[in-house]
Amino acid sequence: MASTPDTETTNHGGMWELGQDLDEPIDEEASRLKNMYMEKKFSSVLLLRLAFQSLGVVFGDLGTSPLYVFYNIFPHGVHNDEDVIGALSLIIYTLTLIPLMKYVFVVLRANDNGQGGTFALYSLLCRHAKVSTIPNQHKTDEELTTYSRQTYEENSLAAKVKRWLEGHAYKKNCLLILVLIGTCTAIGDGILTPAISVLSATGGIRVQKPNMSTDVVLIIAVIILIGLFSMQHYGTDKVGWLFAPLVFLWFILIGSVGAYNIHKYNSSVLKAYNPVYIYRFLRRGKSEIWTSLGGVMLSITGTEALFADLCHFPVLAIQIAFTLVVFPCLLLAYTGQAAYISVNKGHVVDAFYRSIPETIYWPAFIISTLAAVVASQATISATYSIVKQALALGCFPRVSVVHTSKKFLGQIYIPDINWVLMILCIAVTAGFKNKIQIANAYGTAVVIVMLVTTFLMVPIMLLVWKSHWILVVTFLVLSLMVEFPYFMACINKVDEGGWVPLVVATIFFIIMYVWHFCTVKRYEFEMHSKVSMAWILGLGPSLGLVRVPGIGFVYTELASGVPHIFSHFITNLPAIHSVVVFVCVKYLPVYTVPVEERFVMKRIGPKNFHMFRCVTRYGYKDIHKKNDDFEKMLLDRLLIFVRLESMMDGYSDSEDFTLTEHRTERSTSALLTTAKAGSNTLCSAADLSYTSQDSIAPAKSPLMGSSLTRYSSQTFGDELEFLNSCKDAGVVHILGNTIVRARRDSGMIKKIVVDHLYAFLRKVCREHSVIFNVPHESLLNVGQIYYI
Repeated sequence: MASTPDTETTNHGGMWELGQDLDEPIDEEASRLKNMYMEKKFSSVLLLRLAFQSLGVVFGDLGTSPLYVFYNIFPHGVHNDEDVIGALSLIIYTLTLIPLMKYVFVVLRANDNGQGGTFALYSLLCRHAKVSTIPNQHKTDEELTTYSRQTYEENSLAAKVKRWLEGHAYKKNCLLILVLIGTCTAIGDGILTPAISVLSATGGIRVQKPNMSTDVVLIIAVIILIGLFSMQHYGTDKVGWLFAPLVFLWFILIGSVGAYNIHKYNSSVLKAYNPVYIYRFLRRGKSEIWTSLGGVMLSITGTEALFADLCHFPVLAIQIAFTLVVFPCLLLAYTGQAAYISVNKGHVVDAFYRSIPETIYWPAFIISTLAAVVASQATISATYSIVKQALALGCFPRVSVVHTSKKFLGQIYIPDINWVLMILCIAVTAGFKNKIQIANAYGTAVVIVMLVTTFLMVPIMLLVWKSHWILVVTFLVLSLMVEFPYFMACINKVDEGGWVPLVVATIFFIIMYVWHFCTVKRYEFEMHSKVSMAWILGLGPSLGLVRVPGIGFVYTELASGVPHIFSHFITNLPAIHSVVVFVCVKYLPVYTVPVEERFVMKRIGPKNFHMFRCVTRYGYKDIHKKNDDFEKMLLDRLLIFVRLESMMDGYSDSEDFTLTEHRTERSTSALLTTAKAGSNTLCSAADLSYTSQDSIAPAKSPLMGSSLTRYSSQTFGDELEFLNSCKDAGVVHILGNTIVRARRDSGMIKKIVVDHLYAFLRKVCREHSVIFNVPHESLLNVGQIYYI
């Protein structure tokens, strides 16, 4: 196999590995840069402002739950006041234990530099243990300012857990499957939240207009949903500033109405804050206990979205907003509804709207409808973010990702996903027509995501936080004591609508797992079939071909070694470009890679081979903008690399060094200016020396050998002039158009998955050339078949 490039980095004249900084910062400065993304200080005024803004982004879904909870707890009516008080007590302590204690004060701390959700937890684990199923990471990736992880003592519990997770491939696959289950059910939330929120909000029309048919309400809800999804491509940048005041007004409304109802109807419901009524309620209603628990579960829907929509809000701002506004207003709202229902037992179906005073009914109806739209928008945006993260980590087919805001990097729009969500959302709304079946489906999706988060928090607490095992067990037991009964209640309603999220999650799971499985197999195939460096060196500087003027960018998934597609290319074509750059685009388990740290350049072989490698690194939140000139960025980094390399020629062979480009635009532009000028002020580039492991003498080509051999003694300025002349001659992007097939001895299921399902996904997904805005006239596809 190939003599790996990593062994050559310590030799003056091997493959020079250059990082990003021209001047290595001192330890204190490096530490400051590394912690810059983790420790952000906020003034008290700014913190309160962020807490207010978080209301519109984070809490919309959770805040609209009072629209439909009590009806789903008592679908067959209320029998006595004790049932209402018991159900209210369950709601109160469920809100206290899950959203408040578990999520707001524990789970939110497990964010990945401000990013929340299932894949953010998975990224944290991938940085702290080698559990990624695509082993394309390199030690230089750990030097990123956004790459943070813990170190462990040899015999510590965390070290033992780390070794256990890394021990076998099946453990990594089980972890990935758990993450995909949580992700797929979270996508189901993006379908069900708009359906139940908008349908429940528009259902308030029939309270004042009882003669209006249900079909009319359904049509109004569908029109609102179509309008909501149709407007997604505009983004929320222009109207987003309205979300926080609107949701704040919503919480003030439900809190005030709740307090009014407590005072007017029945203040004795306040005894529900005594948890003994939970025991009495469960003991008394044994026959309908699972139905009631499924309804109570809906009071905490939106809690997982609270974590997924964390975005760039500081955790403290979320905690302030929840404890000072959201939590007390929700308690007042549910307590007020309970007080109203205890007096008006026949109004449980529309308890929220019927409990609103007549004088403010229509303003409250308008506010509730708008709040439902905001809640739906937050969930849809979270779904886009989840799909983007899955795409970046190799678990979803390549789809178009549109950046909708110039100010906020997190605001994206995915057209394909948007229309799929709209069709499924309308199908659910029109198919079920009633809130109970949609609520059953919604509860099932939410509780599964919560369970996945609970299980993922265990290795997070052990590896990332280094928590004592007693605290971990306590967290796990308390969480499961609350969530598992709700899970059983939702599973019992599978035949009453709970099957919807299971079917949706299963479909998305199959798509995501098949795509990831075939991606891993492709990577393994390329790893095992990469070309030996000895073979490349044996071809000589001309590679045994005609080196035509120009620069060829050869795209590959390998971060080291020469890909098999290159040997396939030069075997079938008699010419190759004078300069060849192998470009590897890979995603790391970090939320973003700063632009100034994105490119890592290396030289392959002697200088007169003119072969380079560029590893381009992205985080799971980074996106490729339409106005990004990827080709120009590659060429600029190539010129910068040559200049930096020439500055290191004076170092001795024994020195271990890493050069990094200066993290300022000024230094980059200065390097480019000097490079383009072809300055000869530096000393001449010395001939590269090789150790015994790479001492194969380059063979001279009868066509280009003499000129390229003379180039080995040329100066740094001559090399820059040569690169610029090649750039002027033309740039070609060489992409592998690989076809993946199952081996002939494979089983029937594998052949169906690889030859048909994966082939279909590859056909409908976007090409790399489109993602990186490669000009069509500069594109060259190289066909090849991989048998996996």
